[in-house]
Formats: sequence, C-alpha cells, structure tokens
Amino acid sequence: MTTDSSRQQILVLYLSSSALDSHVVGWARYDGTGRTSPTTGDSDEPPYETGVAALRDGWRLFQAAQLIPPYPGHEYDVSFLKHEFFFERIVDASAS
Repeated sequence: MTTDSSRQQILVLYLSSSALDSHVVGWARYDGTGRTSPTTGDSDEPPYETGVAALRDGWRLFQAAQLIPPYPGHEYDVSFLKHEFFFERIVDASAS
C-alpha cells in the first residue's frame, strides 16, 4: 500500500548472464525520494554481488530483459549489456 509520502527507488542491474545469481557487471540507481542523487560511475563497487542479493535485501524484481539469441555470425559482437534487470522498492520519503 502506498501513501502520499511513498516514493519509488529503482535499481538497474546488468548481470553477466540471464541467471539472477550471476555477478553484477554494471548498475544504475534512481531515487524518487530526492534524498540521494546517484550518477553513473559514482562507485567502483556494485551495490550487490548478484541479483539474488538485491532480492534478499528487499528489492522487488519487476522486469528482466528478453533472451534473444544472437544472429548467426554475430555471437562475439560487442554491444549493449543484454542481461538487464529492473528492481524497485517503495520507501517512505518523509522518514529521515
């Protein structure tokens, strides 16, 4: 249940494979409370080792990337990070 002071925090984790227990290789955070303003590259260490670790800490998974096989002959092309998982948690923005 949300209240007028409830805000969403978003955590995007890019994992080394499609398995939630694989290692985090990239991440982004967004804070709807306004208490923090995370930016790309503001940390050398990921917020969690794996997607499962984020789940254990109370983050809710709400989107995972489609698993799309590479086109023949393009198995080793370098491109975007494809194992993208979106997590959210609802927090009370009025709490200090």
